[in-house]
Amino acid sequence: MTRTTSVTFERHPSGYRHWKLTTDGDVAWLELDVDPDGGLVPGYELKLNSYDLGVDIELYDATQRLRFEHPEVRVVIVTSAKDNVFCAGANIRMLASSSHEWKVNFCKFTNETRNAMEDAAAHSGQVYVAAVNGTCAGGGYEIALACEKILLVDDNSSTVALPEVPLLGVLPGTGGLTRVVDKRGVRRDLADVFATRPDGVKGRTAVDWRLVDELVPRQGFREAVLARAKEFARTSERLDGEGVELKPLKHRYVDIARTATEATITVKGPEDDDGWLLDVTRELDDAILRLRTNEPELGTWVLRTEGDPAKVLDHERAVFDAKDCLSNEIVHYFKRTLKRLDVTSRSLIALVEPGSCYAGLLLELALAADRQYILDGPPIDDEDSEERAAITLSEANFGRFPMGNGLTRLESRFFGDPDHVTRLAEVRGKALSPAEVNELGLVTDAPDDLDWEDEIRIALEGRASLSPDALTGMEANHRFVGPETLESKIFGRLAAWQNWIFTRPNASGPEGALRRYGTGQKAVFDRKRV
Repeated sequence: MTRTTSVTFERHPSGYRHWKLTTDGDVAWLELDVDPDGGLVPGYELKLNSYDLGVDIELYDATQRLRFEHPEVRVVIVTSAKDNVFCAGANIRMLASSSHEWKVNFCKFTNETRNAMEDAAAHSGQVYVAAVNGTCAGGGYEIALACEKILLVDDNSSTVALPEVPLLGVLPGTGGLTRVVDKRGVRRDLADVFATRPDGVKGRTAVDWRLVDELVPRQGFREAVLARAKEFARTSERLDGEGVELKPLKHRYVDIARTATEATITVKGPEDDDGWLLDVTRELDDAILRLRTNEPELGTWVLRTEGDPAKVLDHERAVFDAKDCLSNEIVHYFKRTLKRLDVTSRSLIALVEPGSCYAGLLLELALAADRQYILDGPPIDDEDSEERAAITLSEANFGRFPMGNGLTRLESRFFGDPDHVTRLAEVRGKALSPAEVNELGLVTDAPDDLDWEDEIRIALEGRASLSPDALTGMEANHRFVGPETLESKIFGRLAAWQNWIFTRPNASGPEGALRRYGTGQKAVFDRKRV
């Protein structure tokens, strides 16, 4: 697959090429109508409402706008604008022609978008309902699985299916296997049958196996779906409040500097602007996505902050105290952006220097990093200054922004020592000195100003000398300690297996199932089980 330009992630409904978003009171319709000629890169046709990254970027934009711009919307109906097909899933030609890292990043982004739909239901009272009005296969069924309710047209022909294993020699890439058994509670032997038959399951059997919730007659399908959505809306717990338009990004609070092997991401704290947290979150989210997709050779990200810690804490308190829809959405958006950082396959190194503002919610950036270094001394360029680096814990660090494993970053950091986290709670609100944060285990090391530059240089050069693949595996393992959740299973266990399968000849070799799909030739498998 040839990609000649950088991928961007900013979209607006007026420019959507593949989705139609309409709202009517407390119900929104999100209709998939993929332009076959609208692939993100040349080389494949998006037949049968199949999707690529460009289609999913629009879906992500739509879910964000529904949460921020439409507080009145309580139910989102996801359906197809085409006849007899809901969605055929990820485009096979695109997958077959893509590099390994593109496939992995694509799957990661689609997973994050499906998780965001579920997050809306769990924390915003905005329930997604899949109105499956035709054949629904692979990633198409995974979109439906991300919804809280699945309504299937009862026409004796439409099916739901996960045909990846029998047809493509890979796994459903967006959490399908996990959600079938963990979320919908499908019996494991029936899940096995379902995931190994290419033709899928239809009608009453789909209901009996818990693959869908209800059947809806084809005649009057749209009216019946709307009526059910209205019923769901009446039980929604979505908070009242004003919405806010997501305007084009201005990139005021997040700067990126690059070397040959690393990117330095500097996050700036608030001044006197009320909208800082939403703006900085959008910019950080965009920076993560762009770096992750367009610049894979930058294997280390150095995280820095600049600003007044007191203003960060004041802003945080104001957002937490406001019990309205917008504040709720901002908090959960920052949570999702931190989670995106957690699952990013880059080495994350946080530098805490004089003038930084690692306080409360911004401290979560440092806690998300694989290592943290704090400068124990004056600023490097001003040895006479009395300014010193500090870290301040707040309410934000004790449950507001859980990781995918369900733990806070402090609980993950001190897993096995919950008493230590309890002791840390006692120093909330205090600006902790380099010696104190080192003693409390909140940083990896605290070099003084004489050693700082050499210590950081050695740490970064050492990182760049190691195998990127080994680092990816090691970091993912260390970041997610403790219990497993549906989310950690999808990003950990399932993604690891898929990454391995994607590189195997049985899937991606010249005679593999993924490469031979649709050619009329059967795949040739090495039958040895490894």
